[in-house]
Amino acid sequence: MVNDTALETLYKTVDQNQDDYVERLREAVAIPRYEARDIGCHDMDGVNLQLPPIILGTYGNDPNKKTILVYGHYDVQPALLEDGWDSKPFDMIETPKGQLVGRGASDDKGPIIGWLNCIEAHQNADIEFPVNLKICFEGMEENGSEGLEELISKEADKYFKDVDAVCISDNYWLGMTKPCLTYGLRGICAYKVAISGPGKDLHSGVFGGTVHEPMTDLIHLFSKLVTPSGKILITGVNDDVALLTDAENQMYKSLEFSLSELHSAIESKTTIFDNEIETLQHRWRYPSLTLHGIEGAFSSPGFKTVLPAKVTGKFSIRLVPNMDPNRVNELVEKYLKDEFAKLGSKNTISVECLHGAKPWIANPNHWNYVAASNAVERIFKCKPDLTREGGSIPVTLTFQDALNKNVLLLPMGRGDDGAHSINEKLDRSNYVQGIKLFGAYLHEIASCKDE
Repeated sequence: MVNDTALETLYKTVDQNQDDYVERLREAVAIPRYEARDIGCHDMDGVNLQLPPIILGTYGNDPNKKTILVYGHYDVQPALLEDGWDSKPFDMIETPKGQLVGRGASDDKGPIIGWLNCIEAHQNADIEFPVNLKICFEGMEENGSEGLEELISKEADKYFKDVDAVCISDNYWLGMTKPCLTYGLRGICAYKVAISGPGKDLHSGVFGGTVHEPMTDLIHLFSKLVTPSGKILITGVNDDVALLTDAENQMYKSLEFSLSELHSAIESKTTIFDNEIETLQHRWRYPSLTLHGIEGAFSSPGFKTVLPAKVTGKFSIRLVPNMDPNRVNELVEKYLKDEFAKLGSKNTISVECLHGAKPWIANPNHWNYVAASNAVERIFKCKPDLTREGGSIPVTLTFQDALNKNVLLLPMGRGDDGAHSINEKLDRSNYVQGIKLFGAYLHEIASCKDE
């Protein structure tokens, strides 16, 4: 049985120390470590990576207690004031609405600091920690978790040997008002397509109309990848997508979600579908293809009549069960080269998959999820929605396969936190209640049966 008195004491301790917790997060946000560009990483060119450390830690080793592994990452997406931020991205501020604004506040420094605060709160409240805790915090998540998969496989029967379940807090509520537990993620294949032609950039007035232009070829190829309504045009890519079952379809009808919340998060009403169920299905359980950018093109203010000699386009495909990255790669490369051949261009093309990850899905009826659901009810007085997500966290599948343990996604932040975007934030209330949620979850873990 969960000791309700101990939990109430824990909650009071968290409330009393919340200002200290906010300052601790402010200090963490001030460390502007972001992906590979910050560490001289050149993995695409085969140069040895100078990887930031993977932090492994253990708190408690009582053989009579369950051992829970918590994962998070301390690297962040790049951020500059001139990107459109209302404040300096690495100087966290608190708005009058109680929003903690700063790069990494929600993704993922808030959650990882939250776990440390949870440990400290137990110490300050003189409450026995209910489980053994192992932590795995990395600094390369935003660059594909380079090096982590190898470490997990190597340590599966060593450091991770006694782990009973895994908890990851690197995702968000579906909306802004109701908590959720997440049991599925899409995978990803990220690509770059290079079109090369002249030996150097040329004057369009002198050479325009006389040479095959790489930019024209690339734009034509990009137009053949996906329609404005999101339909992927690559032959065979959709063939392996798992069919929608009646049982799964019914689950969408019970979720608390409105398009108005999504419109608020994206600051527009440019959604493709005009109903919640189709929107969520195409966000979670169907693949998508996104065009990300073009290198080599003139993009500065003003006008430059240049004919680029080489351009590189970047796009990605989000994968769903039962799609396999290797199969998708074969289809993408064949399709692009076949379409390029139809152009009759004398330019050359290269297609490269930068990284790939399989989709992930877990059993939401496992005791790990039951404990988390009970904890949500304790803190937020409601049952959480069971959701999937459209993003990709490759380490979820790695932990699940290498350790053969259930993996839970337990979010701290809201659906409008703006991770990877300008003015990323974490509401103080979510931060404080999230620390309590972590504590309640661990106490529920200690009292649940392995069923």
